[in-house]
Amino acid sequence: MEWPPYLDEYEKLLIRMSTPRVMIDNAGCSNATRLTIDSARKHGILLEAIQVLTDLNLSIKKAYICSDGRWFMDVFHVTDLNGNKLTDESVLGCIEESLETVHYGRSKSIDGLTALELTGTDRVGLLSEVFAVLSNLHCNVVDAKVWTHNGRIASLIYLTDDDSGCSVEDSEKLEKMEGMLRNVLRGDNDIRSARTSVSLAVTHMERRLHQMMFADRDYDGNVCGDVPLVLVQNYLEKDYSVVSIHCKDRNKLLFDVVCTLTDMGYVVFHATVDTSGDRASLEFFIRHMDGTPINSEAEKQRVILCIVAAIKRRASQVLSLFLYTSEKDYFIVVFEQIVKGNVVLINSQGVRLELCTVDKKGLLANVTRTFRENGLNVVRAEISTSMGTARNVFYVTDAMGNAADEKLIDSVRHKIGVSSLKVKELPSIYHDKGEREEAPAMTWSIGNMVRRNLYNLGLIKSCY
Repeated sequence: MEWPPYLDEYEKLLIRMSTPRVMIDNAGCSNATRLTIDSARKHGILLEAIQVLTDLNLSIKKAYICSDGRWFMDVFHVTDLNGNKLTDESVLGCIEESLETVHYGRSKSIDGLTALELTGTDRVGLLSEVFAVLSNLHCNVVDAKVWTHNGRIASLIYLTDDDSGCSVEDSEKLEKMEGMLRNVLRGDNDIRSARTSVSLAVTHMERRLHQMMFADRDYDGNVCGDVPLVLVQNYLEKDYSVVSIHCKDRNKLLFDVVCTLTDMGYVVFHATVDTSGDRASLEFFIRHMDGTPINSEAEKQRVILCIVAAIKRRASQVLSLFLYTSEKDYFIVVFEQIVKGNVVLINSQGVRLELCTVDKKGLLANVTRTFRENGLNVVRAEISTSMGTARNVFYVTDAMGNAADEKLIDSVRHKIGVSSLKVKELPSIYHDKGEREEAPAMTWSIGNMVRRNLYNLGLIKSCY
């Protein structure tokens, strides 16, 4: 590499020592590409390395994290999202270059963009109202991510001024925007304070969403559905705390967990990650930044809650309760059917809809308004524009949080444009639909009222 003329040999040596050394091996593992990173340790560098891999759309199948004093060595077994080894030399070169610059930090550039952060109580149609406000204020959404979890919503939105095509510089307009959005987020029955802010910090979008939801305490409250098994124990002989996680595997799982541990102020010294089929096992040996392990039962429980929330908030799983019965008065029969085992719990991320069309003013406001007017609720969204084309992803459910009816989805697609709005993923309820239709009993979708009654009677755990 070429050195700046003002650096002496000692400074060059320090840079060489602190720059990660990356080795890529395609021969040592039969079903994955092995990446080895060797570097001096600093707080957060593990997260930055994992962030690079996930941003490059790589799936981490196995990982071994080891540190000794001020040095660490991380080994990742990775594939593409289709489970194939990486053989393209240009891709391998990009991975090596990205990992070697991880020491200097990597952030999304927001030059010419205004970063808007929003948190509040989630409700049906909220996203439509947010985009309507921005459209009315002549702001264009260039990039955005929206997460919902445990009744809360967090969104990071990058936008420009329609008139100038640059960031919003007018302080009065920014103040008006924040106030209007705060009122929208607050709604009529906000149980916590809504927050809006214009952010000047340059932060990785998904890491920032984790931070926002963590600060909003979305981990408070009971969880439902496929709950990850998280255990925290102290390894007193070595002064480590050991965090063990067993859950369903998915893309970016390791990033979400390490992101949460890092932002909670823990340092990962050793770790193993192993996936088999659709299951994942992760184990982390951690300490506080001052070198001490977790020192109270309350802190252990908090770590467990926060990790469970970090795993579940990206999945945006919605609990649906289905009752098989031919009785009309199912509010009474439901209690007998639970005992008989005729109640089925189905986890659903909602229907994944992808919108690809020419970007234009008011596009998001119009699309999300169509969702709202047809009873669809957006539980997660990823918004991006490039070269005048909008590429947006929405996960939608019906207004009750259940899987949306296929006819309703088709109707919305025809209103927005069948060629522009496509169904990319269906939740498990659709895959099992044929089996349910063969059953002689009728399928009822039970809403929040029934769930609340079941909880009050102590027959199910709370899902709120």
